[in-house]
Amino acid sequence: MKRLLDIEFHKFKYSKSSKVLTIIYLVIVILLMFTGLIQVNINGFKGSLSDLGIFNFPYIWHLSTYMVSFLKIFIAIVIVSLTANEYSNRTLKQNLIDGLSKKELILSKLYLAITLALLTTMIVFIASLILGLFHSDYLELGIIFSKMEYLPAFFISHLMFFCFCLFAGVLVKRSAFALGLIGVWWILELVIRGISSFLDFKYELDTWNVLQHILPLESASLLIKEPFTKISIVQGGIEQLTQGEYIKDYGVSFINIAVTMAWSFLFIFWSYKILKRRDL
Repeated sequence: MKRLLDIEFHKFKYSKSSKVLTIIYLVIVILLMFTGLIQVNINGFKGSLSDLGIFNFPYIWHLSTYMVSFLKIFIAIVIVSLTANEYSNRTLKQNLIDGLSKKELILSKLYLAITLALLTTMIVFIASLILGLFHSDYLELGIIFSKMEYLPAFFISHLMFFCFCLFAGVLVKRSAFALGLIGVWWILELVIRGISSFLDFKYELDTWNVLQHILPLESASLLIKEPFTKISIVQGGIEQLTQGEYIKDYGVSFINIAVTMAWSFLFIFWSYKILKRRDL
């Protein structure tokens, strides 16, 4: 495993675009740590975002994982770029000549995806911990380290998306086309959502409630639901508008975990099958 990871990080080391995208990702995460200083005026409330309690433990685990999950496209581009460049630079063929099997080639990419998912999760953990220690009103250990299921959910959703990017890179062999394929699939899921929602409304069906737990990108996004309606001032506003109590399940669903992990396995398996049959 270490040997295969060394090979992948050696390629990363000499990829200028990969290093630039990684630096951009880290800079944005660091900038997000200063959002507590932003002044807001919401529903009669005037003060900084930290005064709203959004950086309190354990809420910070939910908020940070949800917000940073939108940045995974930067790391995804790194994976797509490194995978697609293997074909244009003929490094895949050279690796085979040097003694690596096609199974080891896919395993090296999988280890890279796992490592990047772990590193991004650790970055979010450290950034959230620092934010919470500076701004949270609750600093008891039992509260700080409670409700941390959003971190493993963050890791699982990122791993699946990185595996999807790996599959796209292996399938299409060109960075731009691979990213285009990912974009087309995302649009396809939106179209499926629109059609199923229309059918549900017209014929009183429940198709979208089933499909959203099956589609890869949608099931991964459901692992961490939006956290903003948890904020008391936002929740109060909703209840005032609806004239009723606002109830929502924000927990991490086991079904979505199982489906997301299954998709991760399938993307790696399909990548291996394509590479095995393809003449490099």
